[in-house]
Amino acid sequence: MKELELGLFAEKSFPVEEKDTAAHLGSGGVPVYATPTMVLHMEEMALGIVDPFLGKGRATVGASICVKHLAPTPVGMTVRIRAELVGIEGRKYVFRIEAWDEVEKIGEADHVRVAMDLDRLGEKIAKKRAAIADPRG
Repeated sequence: MKELELGLFAEKSFPVEEKDTAAHLGSGGVPVYATPTMVLHMEEMALGIVDPFLGKGRATVGASICVKHLAPTPVGMTVRIRAELVGIEGRKYVFRIEAWDEVEKIGEADHVRVAMDLDRLGEKIAKKRAAIADPRG
């Protein structure tokens, strides 16, 4: 099996459908590829690089993303997203991500994901739910 190393990348193309547009998602009234959809696709590419290497009971969660949406893409065009692992800092994984449509570069992002133990994450979530159920703590 391949080892986790800098330079690993994932790339995928997505057709832009009406459900992917700003108008449909409510992030704007324009029928073009929405920024929230682009961010989702970018995160999917990044987690697909690292998560298979983490082992059972571990996964990454998004910690930060600094994204620029550079150009509009209409319904019917294809968007291609490419994420590359550019840094490993302990449990933190740093990615450089770019997006293109059939004409031009439409987006870029710097993204950080953090590896988590899913059992420990579940305990934190349960504790937070309990705090809501009993606000006295």
